[in-house]
Amino acid sequence: MFIQTEETPNPATLKFLPGRDVLQADTRDFRSPEEAASSPLAERIFAVDGVTGVFLGQDFITVTKDTAEWQHMKPAVLGAIMEHYLSGEPVLADAHEEEDGDEFFDNADSETVGMIKELIETRVRPAVANDGGDITFKGFKNGIVFLNMRGACAGCPSSTATLKHGIENLLRHFVPDVQEVRPV
Repeated sequence: MFIQTEETPNPATLKFLPGRDVLQADTRDFRSPEEAASSPLAERIFAVDGVTGVFLGQDFITVTKDTAEWQHMKPAVLGAIMEHYLSGEPVLADAHEEEDGDEFFDNADSETVGMIKELIETRVRPAVANDGGDITFKGFKNGIVFLNMRGACAGCPSSTATLKHGIENLLRHFVPDVQEVRPV
């Protein structure tokens, strides 16, 4: 098994590409070993000293570290991923999808929200996934779009610029009702 790695815009996060599906649908974000209890893969990765976050995408895994150096951690993370796939265990022990909570918006804005969601799905999420993260719609109120950033995007130094200059400009161009974009 050959696992590729890619740097992300967040220097504390590295993207691992195992060359096979990780999750069939959606994504999962684990910020502690306790949260990772539902994923044998995430549990193995959290067993590596210095790991502070594990994000599972469709075909990638992003790992966030504390102050440890990647040159020391990377072989251990690669070993944990390889060990998991060789074990034959599922990526998720439970069949339940992660609940992010309910979306919020006024029913009168449902057409606008539909356009926002379509733009996020078709133009934003694929680009964010390339950087090892995910971004999902959370709400729309008074012209403000609320988005949830996960994986490499969470805590990334350039995430504010991405939100303000990239995503906000895109949404404002196509959806005149959008005035601002904020993270949740």
